[in-house]
Parts: sequence; structure tokens; C-alpha cells
Amino acid sequence: MKINQVAEVAGYLWQKGWAERNGGNITVNVTELVDAGMRALPALSEPKAIGAVLPRLQGCWFYCKGTQKRMRDLARDPMGNGSLIRITDDCAHYEIVADAPVAPTSELPSHLSVHDWLLAQGSPCRASLHTHPIELVALTHARKWMEKDAATRMLWSMIPETKAFCSRGLGMVPYLLPSSVALAEATIRTLAEGYDVVMWEKHGVFAVDTDIMSAFDQVDVLNKAAQIYIAARNMGFEPEGMSDAQMRELSDAFGLPK
Repeated sequence: MKINQVAEVAGYLWQKGWAERNGGNITVNVTELVDAGMRALPALSEPKAIGAVLPRLQGCWFYCKGTQKRMRDLARDPMGNGSLIRITDDCAHYEIVADAPVAPTSELPSHLSVHDWLLAQGSPCRASLHTHPIELVALTHARKWMEKDAATRMLWSMIPETKAFCSRGLGMVPYLLPSSVALAEATIRTLAEGYDVVMWEKHGVFAVDTDIMSAFDQVDVLNKAAQIYIAARNMGFEPEGMSDAQMRELSDAFGLPK
């Protein structure tokens, strides 16, 4: 069922224009779905080095988008454009198990590092999503929106649902080389500050949640707020936005984090 949900989300990413060519990645911890029959499956590949030792992932299983694979293709054939992998007992290697020996994303080390950290925190989040939402990426080309919580405040103020469904806000990470260890480390530091969605300057967004649809929903809501802001600017005015008092009232009424 989780793989079908991944395929559905991949289709949405392509339809929205957030997943050009092979852009974006999805990694889902599916360990809880693994039964005895799956554990007995032989590996389709030799053990491959992760590039890091991730002790909390011992024996874990993940579905990952394949490297150089397109989201639009994953949507119609998730097992032909993704990999089911298991982490070996040394916590430093993985094996491809099903359905074909499709190499997982080149960003696997950074995604798995985040999942290792999530388990260490006791987080219920099991899905990570990286995609390129157009309007959110556009905002990061203006220095003022890269200041801490400036974009969060603006996005929350555009429509009540943004604060209601993305109540932890949007963490900002200054530009770092894609797929780098430095970017993975900066992402984990930002998640540790309490955000569930992290914006990579001039690149894209990284979101974690309990499942991949929920991760997508957070990005979708944030990007809708960015679209409202940009639409107002295109109409020739600076949007007023909800006031601080109105947002405090919203937080009180719905029990949202302060």
C-alpha cells in the first residue's frame, strides 16, 4: 500500500511541474511492513557502501526512487523505477532486494542519514521527500526571505490553512552543494530546531512526515501560500496578510504550537 501511495505522490509532483527530468527524491522506511517471506528474499545485488555508518538503521528496509529515474515514470511503474533495499547488519551497506537491481538515488546517504536521526529522536516520521516547488524556490532568490522565519511568517499570513497544517514552519538552509554531506548535516540541524519542512536556497524543499502523502501535503500547502503572495505582487500590490493577533487567535483556537 505504501508503494502505491509513493506512486500517487510521484504523479502529483510531475503534474505540478515540481519534478523536471529526474529531479527530486522519495525515501520511505517500510520496515514495519516487512514479513517473514520478505526477509527470506535473496539480494539482487552485492552489498553496496552507504558512505556512512548509521547504527539505528540496522535491518531496516526502505523504498527509494531510483537514480536517474523520472517521477513521471515512477508514477506508472514504481518498482521499475525504484528500489526496495535493506540495510545490512554492519549498518554501513545496503542490498537491493526487489523488484529489479535498480540503483537507488545518488542522494541515498543524505536521506538515510536523516532517517537514522529521526529514529534516534523517537520520531514517528517514516517518509522523506525532496522536490522543486516553483514558487517556494523563487522566494529563496530574495535575500529577505532567507532570514530566519521571515518566509514562515509571510506564508502563514497568506491563508489560515498554512499555519494550521504547517504549524512548525519552514526552516531555511543557505545554498550548499546538492547531494553533499554538508547539505545533509545542515538539513538535520534545521530539523532538530523543530521544523518538519526545510528549504534549500535556490534548489528545493526537503520534508519529512509519517507517510509520503503527508510530507507532500505540507509542501503543497506552503507552496499555495507562496502562490498567493506572488499572485498579489503580480496584481501590483503587497499583500496585507493576516495580522499577528489573527494568527495568535488561530493558534489558540486550534491548539497549534506557539
